[in-house]
Amino acid sequence: MKYMIQMNVPAAEWDTIMSSYSKDDMEAMFAHMNSLNADLTSAGEWVDGQGLGGPSQVKTVRAGSDGRPQVTDGPAQAGPILAGYWVVDVKTEGRALEIAARASACPGPGGKPGNDPVEVHAIPEGPPEA
Repeated sequence: MKYMIQMNVPAAEWDTIMSSYSKDDMEAMFAHMNSLNADLTSAGEWVDGQGLGGPSQVKTVRAGSDGRPQVTDGPAQAGPILAGYWVVDVKTEGRALEIAARASACPGPGGKPGNDPVEVHAIPEGPPEA
């Protein structure tokens, strides 16, 4: 079963949160995530994953009446923004939850585990049955 595991950050707090990481904190965060990614890959569970840029790098697009893109800078809505995600293919939901807990334990400023909330979304094989 495939799952999307995602970490969100409040968009309004992105810059404050990112600036609270020292160089060593950033290196520890990336080492933790790289280790998680390597373990998922070696276990054959990795499908895809990325860390994403902050709100200043987001574009919101809507189709205009002529079908052409109408683009505005920034997220479509106030609130959390997707900071990163993994798509994994695992045997059980329990395994997806274990991976999410490991992502949540990523070290934050000062090296202390962040224990940030991590969402786990099942990816259905097909459309829902009526």
